[in-house]
Amino acid sequence: MTSKELKLKKVHFTDINSSTWEHPADKLALKTVKSLKGFDTILKFIFSKTTEKSLRLMTLASAVRVNENQFPKVYELLKETCQIFDIEELPELYISQNPILNAGVIGVDKPFIVLNSSTLDAFNDDELQSVIAHEIGHILSGHSLYRTLLQILLKISIFDFGVPLGGAAIMGIIMALKEWERKSELSADRAGLLAVQDPEKCIHTLMKIAGGSQIDQMQLGEFIKQAEEYHEISGVIDTTHKFLNTILQTHPFPVTRVQELLKWVQSGEYDTIINGEHITNKALTNDPYFTKEYKDDFKKVTEPIVETAKDATDYVKEFLNNL
Repeated sequence: MTSKELKLKKVHFTDINSSTWEHPADKLALKTVKSLKGFDTILKFIFSKTTEKSLRLMTLASAVRVNENQFPKVYELLKETCQIFDIEELPELYISQNPILNAGVIGVDKPFIVLNSSTLDAFNDDELQSVIAHEIGHILSGHSLYRTLLQILLKISIFDFGVPLGGAAIMGIIMALKEWERKSELSADRAGLLAVQDPEKCIHTLMKIAGGSQIDQMQLGEFIKQAEEYHEISGVIDTTHKFLNTILQTHPFPVTRVQELLKWVQSGEYDTIINGEHITNKALTNDPYFTKEYKDDFKKVTEPIVETAKDATDYVKEFLNNL
């Protein structure tokens, strides 16, 4: 059977909602971020009117836009991935000259994807599709808005823009957002798997992120053992070292991502979705209890955090004490 015939056998998810695959830790952390009333609305207005246009123009001028004529193979992978997730309007995708193995999503109203050129050299078609689907997962979950918030706050923490918040308060919000940013990657990894529909290929992608493109020098079972060994280390001192090693990272470590992806597959949730059971946008829109349940859940999760964060000094003290 040819690879083209195999691709035709992939499951497509009609009207799928991103909550189908979102990681619980991602949902919890994002609810915390959203607890600031009107904050995301103000940010979206500022971003859509200024920064988004600027970044789009910069990318248009400095990178290569993918279409039928430029990087056509990547364009086909983008189209197939959008078909799998039932997306009618393809997001723009650009290839940027960069040796760092990475990709990202920019924008709020019309987010676009940027793949570093190194991903084309390091990944085969399936692995590259998992990266594209990973970024589409971020788009469908609305992650780009809050990632932009983090970038703005990082700049504010360095330069004085007259923001009516103390340094301690800004740092507390940055820490919370960075924690959410890492958790959001676990959701996006699941979206990558739903597009590729082969756990081994997605793990190979993470192995290359950890050790480079020479996958023939690595062994799947050994890397999984490595992931298990890391997560079995749970002493107080070791846990503290893990926390300090992670705190400034934008992504969880590759072994953590492998472990979380395997746990999701082993839980049976992945198979359930592949077999045709997923949350649809229509079901959520028509559910008379959804809004109330969401509000109640939101209040229960965020109320203690909001109360703690009212005093920025106490918030930072508690953070240090926990550390």
